Amino acid sequence: MDTESNLNRDIPVLDWSPYLSERAQGMTSSVIRELLKLTQEPDIISFAGGLPAPELFPLREIEEACRYIIRKEGTKALQYSATEGHPPLKDYLATAMHKYGVPAVPGNILLTNGSQQALDLIGKLFINPGDFVLTGRPTYLGAIQAWRAYQARFHTVNLDDDGMVVSEIEHAYKKAVADSGRPPRFIYVLPNFHNPAGTTLPLERRHRLAEVAAALDLPVIEDDPYGELRYEGEDIPPICTTIPERTIYLGTFSKTMAPGLRLGWIVCPEVLMERFLQAKQGSDLHTGTLVQYVASDICERGLLKPHVRQLRKVYKERRDTMLDALAEFWPAGSSWTHPQGGLFLWARVPESIDTNEFFKLALAQRVAYVPGISFYPNRDGGHNAMRLNFSFSSPDLIVQGIQRLGTALKNALTE
Repeated sequence: MDTESNLNRDIPVLDWSPYLSERAQGMTSSVIRELLKLTQEPDIISFAGGLPAPELFPLREIEEACRYIIRKEGTKALQYSATEGHPPLKDYLATAMHKYGVPAVPGNILLTNGSQQALDLIGKLFINPGDFVLTGRPTYLGAIQAWRAYQARFHTVNLDDDGMVVSEIEHAYKKAVADSGRPPRFIYVLPNFHNPAGTTLPLERRHRLAEVAAALDLPVIEDDPYGELRYEGEDIPPICTTIPERTIYLGTFSKTMAPGLRLGWIVCPEVLMERFLQAKQGSDLHTGTLVQYVASDICERGLLKPHVRQLRKVYKERRDTMLDALAEFWPAGSSWTHPQGGLFLWARVPESIDTNEFFKLALAQRVAYVPGISFYPNRDGGHNAMRLNFSFSSPDLIVQGIQRLGTALKNALTE
């Protein structure tokens, strides 16, 4: 025993850093995941996470589906399954997406572990170290994190109140070619209720983006996690309806059913499906069989549609509450977007306030948000902006939180 103890003391502790790949050394933690750790205390009003309202989760429907599936098809639902996904669920999705014009058939749909896995698979298939991706500024933080892991670089175009400024794409394309000697890999766009900006790309801009993508011979990644959560206005046809042969469309149940199921999907040109299957097999073999059966049962029994109608009603009320509170309590010189749907709005405060530094003051007031700079891939903007989530908190808490932020902002402006 003494000999073993002495031997253990003589073995040096391994420094793992030199063994990590260059790719791993370039990885960073999600800012939002880190912020959420700071906001677990019950007295903090958090507008930081992109969290659906937990009190609206369809618990009874999920419980009933689990009981039914285990009782009737448990041996299949708990077994390994096909990489492509559960066929009845793919059939449902193909039919449901046709409502919006998405050119989906069961053969070009792949079920994924949330749409975040879809972003990772896209990085695995399309990005070489040093390649450029074209995206908006700001853009979805999860996409930045996923593609930085594959050593992507970013050229960005501005957003205005109507979303991505499509007229700037060609200039960004030329910059990417000048900087790397090769074209960017694709254009990434969130056309509906943008995360974080809350904007919606109008039909004419969608058509123009399709024309630009075709002219530059670029693929388009159309990320649409919030499309079902529209509170006003008419549905706008997806970009993939115009250029289906060069668009990869992403969807998810995280915002309409429950994020804990980790269930999303890819719609891609069928010529790409084999590549996606190969990439996914190396990652996890297949998406969880049981959750696919459960989601399929809920959808097939017609329970998802009324649930989504309830979400729209509640989230619209919370959005309106936040917009009214901002108008009442925030200082002059502030502005914000008016999202037609989704979970977020984008707020700007007077230029003299850096929201990254102001976050400490906000947290002292027991309120949290995500600083705007987090959504700029090159950290070249958003210093006086923040993303605010309105879906998670009750109307009363929304008013309290916005009032606290307003008071702290006014105090900061007078110091």
